[in-house]
Amino acid sequence: MLIIPAIDLRDGRCVRLTQGRKELTKIYDGDPVEIAKSLECAGAQMLHVVDLDGAFSDPNSRNRQKLWEILRAINIPVQFGGGLRSGKDVFDVVQLGVTRAVIGTMAVQAFDSLRTLVRLFGQQRIVVGIDARNGQVMTRGWENEGGLDACEFARRVAETGVERIVYTDIQRDGTLTGPNIEETCMIASASGLNVTASGGVSSLEDLKRLKAASDCGIDSVIVGKALYEGHFIFEEAVRVVENSA
Repeated sequence: MLIIPAIDLRDGRCVRLTQGRKELTKIYDGDPVEIAKSLECAGAQMLHVVDLDGAFSDPNSRNRQKLWEILRAINIPVQFGGGLRSGKDVFDVVQLGVTRAVIGTMAVQAFDSLRTLVRLFGQQRIVVGIDARNGQVMTRGWENEGGLDACEFARRVAETGVERIVYTDIQRDGTLTGPNIEETCMIASASGLNVTASGGVSSLEDLKRLKAASDCGIDSVIVGKALYEGHFIFEEAVRVVENSA
């Protein structure tokens, strides 16, 4: 079980949202680049970076500049998403040095483009982000309902050759109420793909529960607010996952 710490960016600053609502934004102290370096020093093997301004269709070059600085400052892979709505967007961040590009809205609204991206950039570099509320896929920064059942969409995604889905239960995200393991397993089972769980992790016990459910296809988890709020430190999380059955 790989633990992937998250850095969410708004206006070049590190923030966390609650249930994907931009009016519920909490800004955290510290430069995102320094936070990225400290997480690498703590043992992180990958970072998850999100351009929230891009996700909300609010152009902000400061976030891309911060992404560039993070990529230059650390040696571990970066998974990046938020506002990647065209092939050019994906090409640009891959050129910057991003290892995985997370596609959300475009995968829903331009499904054929997803196939093209997989063909151009490879199965491992293109990841599909499925963000759902009440089992329904949401798009454009979690503000619009895509009119798709999340499990059915996961099955379609698998047909494109994508190898990984990042699944976020929006109602859990940023709430520190625990991940929705049942729905995440349903996505993994429906698609047959590797799935990264996202949203709601609040404790070391949550990580143990996710590890215990890994047989269904969950092989990694994104953690954010729990780290920033001091519920546990990254080193503790790694030890717990390594030592749990």
